[in-house]
Amino acid sequence: MTHLFFFLKGFARSLHRGRLDKILAMLVIILIVGTLGIIYFEPPISPLDAAWWTIVTITTVGYGDITPATLGGRAVGALLMFFGIGFLGMFTATLASMFIESRVQEAKGMKPVKVTQHFLICGWNYKAREILEELRADKKTQHCPIVVIAELKEKPVEDDNLHFVNGVVTRETLEKANSQEAQVAIVLADEKVDFHARDAKTILDTLTIKTTSPHLYVCVELVDHKNVDHCKMAKADEIIVTGELSTNLLVQAALDHGVTQIITELVSNRFGSIIFKLPAPREFIGKPFLEVFTRLKTERDLTALAVECQEEGRFLANPQNSYIIQAADQLVVIGKERPL
Repeated sequence: MTHLFFFLKGFARSLHRGRLDKILAMLVIILIVGTLGIIYFEPPISPLDAAWWTIVTITTVGYGDITPATLGGRAVGALLMFFGIGFLGMFTATLASMFIESRVQEAKGMKPVKVTQHFLICGWNYKAREILEELRADKKTQHCPIVVIAELKEKPVEDDNLHFVNGVVTRETLEKANSQEAQVAIVLADEKVDFHARDAKTILDTLTIKTTSPHLYVCVELVDHKNVDHCKMAKADEIIVTGELSTNLLVQAALDHGVTQIITELVSNRFGSIIFKLPAPREFIGKPFLEVFTRLKTERDLTALAVECQEEGRFLANPQNSYIIQAADQLVVIGKERPL
């Protein structure tokens, strides 16, 4: 009932903003006058039939099931044809223009979004399109709403579940993007900014997000490892240094030829096996890691790589065989696809 009330209230506000309320009022008056007029000049007709004839005349349907026989009835019909059809045309044209304007504003990122539990992408660079493809390739985010905040002329990608807010990261744009109810924010480095100042803008955006939505998990892209400490001070939850990653991969490729192909496969959702977190199944709680490792592989075809230990607040890569799985632990595993 409450949702219906707010819907009707919003609809009434939209009618008033587009001046449709006045046109609608005139249509109602014409409908009443036409109904009363035909009843007066055509006495045998019932009020219900009179209203039906008035609507049919205004909408130019003209079934011909009711036809005025008197001069007065025909005069009422003529007035309905001139004024009723005109006001009905104005109503439909104004309504159509409102819908078109709404779609244009949405495409240009001028309207606030209403989605919740969405992924928020702040900024747009050459990686952004691939990030969207990776998100859509994972079952977890295949149909999840995504909101992009960026300085672009229009929505960058055609996706029914992608929403766009035009502008830089500010309190206003974050409110438009409904950041308070988002799941995760990804902050991308701004390529339009000078390389040496790029991280400074990223850190400022992170600080703005954390000030506006303190509980939002924020993943940040930096270009220089020297700025990691500053980004941590801005309360970033996870920091990816792009230059550092490529350097490490190049070294690993030189040391162990071809191993980077496996790493590339694991961090991509679009092909091969993927890596993801899995809450510790109830039957594995209190069991040693070696038993859990064996049972995961034999029963679910999953390979356990690490454990996220909530008590210690860190990840344990390749934990000891005797490590006991706790109820709050998360298992980091490799599998063909993420379970639903």
